[in-house]
Amino acid sequence: MFGVGLPEMAVILIVGIIVFGPDKLPDYARQAGRMLRQLRTFAQSAQDDLRKELGPEFADLKLTDLDPRTVIRKHVLDAMEEDDLAARQNALTSPRSGGPDLEPGESPPFDAEAT
Repeated sequence: MFGVGLPEMAVILIVGIIVFGPDKLPDYARQAGRMLRQLRTFAQSAQDDLRKELGPEFADLKLTDLDPRTVIRKHVLDAMEEDDLAARQNALTSPRSGGPDLEPGESPPFDAEAT
């Protein structure tokens, strides 16, 4: 969920035992679990209220959809995909341009001042 693996969890557990002691650690873990559950319930309730207030056209709304970074990323990627698709279609349908065709064995023109 947060990208925390087994080694990181072991370090957190060891630090927790050192800081809080083995007798109080289970109580703190229980409190942290309750707080996390309450935060999830609060977020779900807020999301449901927002969906209800906005109407049926926003029934599939997620709170992550409201993040400006997500919105911008989605629209930029969509625009880039459309541009890429249009460029590919244009390359397939348009005739080759860019100067005269070279004969076999003929070298392309070279401008010594340009390079």
